[in-house]
Amino acid sequence: MVLMTGEEYIRSLKRRRVKVFALGEEIADPTEHPLLRPSLNAVAETYSLAHEDAYKWLATAESHLTGETINRFTHIHQNAHDLVCKVKLLRVLCERTGTCIQRCVGWDALNALYITTYEIDAEHGTSYHERIKRYLEYVQQNDLMCAGAMTDVKGDRSLRPHEQRDPDMYVRVVEKREDGIVVRGAKAHTTGCVHSHEIIALPTRAMDEKDADYAVAFAVPTDAEGVTLIVGRQMGDYRRVMEDWMDVGNYMYSSSGHETLTVFDDVFVPWERVFMCGETEFTGLVVETFSSYHRQNYGGCKAGMGDVLIGASALAALYNGIMDASHVRDKLVEMTHMNETLYSCALACSYEGYATPSGAYRPEPLLANVCKLNVTRAPYEMARLAQDIAGGIVATMPSERDLRSEKVGKYVAKYMLGKAEYSAEHRMKAVRLIENLTMSTGYLVESLHGAGSPQTQKIMISRQAKFKEKMKNAARLAGINLE
Repeated sequence: MVLMTGEEYIRSLKRRRVKVFALGEEIADPTEHPLLRPSLNAVAETYSLAHEDAYKWLATAESHLTGETINRFTHIHQNAHDLVCKVKLLRVLCERTGTCIQRCVGWDALNALYITTYEIDAEHGTSYHERIKRYLEYVQQNDLMCAGAMTDVKGDRSLRPHEQRDPDMYVRVVEKREDGIVVRGAKAHTTGCVHSHEIIALPTRAMDEKDADYAVAFAVPTDAEGVTLIVGRQMGDYRRVMEDWMDVGNYMYSSSGHETLTVFDDVFVPWERVFMCGETEFTGLVVETFSSYHRQNYGGCKAGMGDVLIGASALAALYNGIMDASHVRDKLVEMTHMNETLYSCALACSYEGYATPSGAYRPEPLLANVCKLNVTRAPYEMARLAQDIAGGIVATMPSERDLRSEKVGKYVAKYMLGKAEYSAEHRMKAVRLIENLTMSTGYLVESLHGAGSPQTQKIMISRQAKFKEKMKNAARLAGINLE
């Protein structure tokens, strides 16, 4: 059983021949490109943590398939304790890196497929569950990172998959062969895909019988023939390309991972890597199961990034000379209150998790959706408070190149100084970190749209809120006969 270090993980990626494009150019070695290196460093931490004595208990687990020690990011949750460890692990890693660590989606996809394939086999007598177990063992034995590809590009949102003018707006099966299937289409927002060994694709929505060609789940290597990864732009990405690291704000990890438009151009998938093919009645189950896991995550990872934002805000207050002002303390306390609320929600849905017929545990769905709906709101208010503390300079500050300039550097150092005991450079670095967090994909946009936009959580909360039972109980207490 392999348990890679961060360095070994990075070296393992160099063996691939992945096709990656960014800013209109093909990238020969994405492990060395400055646009992508910070997010790679963040993923490497998920491997390094598994070797640190203080965190081995959190970052590793015992495989229920082999009994061997594995990285927790390849584990199938066996009890509520596993679900709790997941949330705690995400908070530790995101506090440590200040960014999205990019492995959650693939992890959640493995767990969702483990549960759903068991249900499909029970209904249809298929062998999908044995396939996912064999595939999972392969992933665990080689300590692989999997990217989860769920969100289709969707085209006209008012139309179902089979109704689209261009049939490739949802990933679909275009050919079934004796040895496997051929798929075509594209997935959007694929987190961490460039730095993954494998891509796991899931349906993006519940489907009916007419959508059978689109009810497909499968896994392929990231360098499979016909797979092309197009890296999406983010705020500040040109600063990374130019290697203006101080202006990036979080020079080691940035404050965003990366996402790709993931193109499947007639990609062959052998049957042993196909986990759903036409079973439309189970697309809703896999989506809802995946969503419960992924919405659980956000109370952990965004709390970790919130810890960084609170710390950066306190630093800015210190450098601005306002740390002892009562209104600043109040803002920091308010940010902490919101941050711990997110974390509490994630822990709650984990502690209330339950076993599925497959034996795998899933978070309590109502609380998981409440967790994620809170995440669509609190980080935006925390960002507002952080920018309030930092001041308008968060949007207008001169660059590192200006600070280092022979001609104007003395002016920047003089006029960017706050409290005299601290350097202008330190103040600028703290403010850049706040800028990077509060204007980035990884903290705010992902908080809103990651794991589904707010309306999707409201729909699920409405389904699970048990309004009729609450009405009956209220009527009983009020002495109302509803018969």
